[in-house]
Amino acid sequence: MTKRDLVVRISKETGIPQQDVFVVIQKTLDYISEAMEQGDHVEFRDFGVFDVCRRKRRIGRNPNNPGVAVPIPEHNVVRFRAGKLMRARVAEASKTV
Repeated sequence: MTKRDLVVRISKETGIPQQDVFVVIQKTLDYISEAMEQGDHVEFRDFGVFDVCRRKRRIGRNPNNPGVAVPIPEHNVVRFRAGKLMRARVAEASKTV
């Protein structure tokens, strides 16, 4: 599902113009990104939690030339942990496939 698909679906179900739905979705994503940039975590009950984690510095390998060590610096990454309801729904959906 893309952002466009989400906008169209919400617009059809609520009767709100697509442009207004797009603005709300974009603002929501902007605020989530802003919070993550500041190191905060973003939590949506039953959906999941977005966290910022610090990855340690390490040595990697170039897949095209495995003999060469490539230093990977310490950096921040975004981690998503699915909420209880989402995990249950995905698990249930996988049983029917």
